[in-house]
Amino acid sequence: MCGRFALHAHPDVVCLQFGLASVPLFEPHYNLAPGARILIVRNDGAALARWGLVPGWAKSPSLTAKLNNARAETVAHKPAFRDAYRARRCLIPASGFYEWKSEFGLRQPYYIHPADGELFAFAGLWEQWRDLQTCTIITTEPNPKMAAIHDRMPVIVSRAEYGAWLGGAEGLLKPCPDAAIAIRRVSRAVNNARNDVPALIEPEAR
Repeated sequence: MCGRFALHAHPDVVCLQFGLASVPLFEPHYNLAPGARILIVRNDGAALARWGLVPGWAKSPSLTAKLNNARAETVAHKPAFRDAYRARRCLIPASGFYEWKSEFGLRQPYYIHPADGELFAFAGLWEQWRDLQTCTIITTEPNPKMAAIHDRMPVIVSRAEYGAWLGGAEGLLKPCPDAAIAIRRVSRAVNNARNDVPALIEPEAR
């Protein structure tokens, strides 16, 4: 799964990496959680959407917190996601994401960030529910490096495949290569979603 991530890049960096003329105003965040308004990149440009997808057929937006992730193995067929998978794909810029590993009976967070470059691009889907735009992050099985921490990871789309993903291509929902990610142990302060400061992504002092 992917339940927390960071985006603290300068907007110009986002524009350059994703080939955009501009992006909506967004603040740097180091501990984004489901329910937050996050930046997404669609075929027609960038937008802000609430993290937690609400299908267009839903009677209320109460599903939001439950649909922050979609599994790559079922996303094309699951009723909550299949329409968006066919017609409303997006990329979700991220400076890095967090996952937790059980260590000595405690949930120890790790920060996973690009090994080379500024940003990840998560494979995502978006939906419009009345005047509310929402989104979800697609997850897959981990690559060997990530498997030491967790049994899932976000689908990270390579820069060369941005257009293919947004254009509806198949076969892209797979783990990224080990070489694409770097992992470091960080403070358990990230466990509290109210904490949102740069120190969260710093290596934990031992």
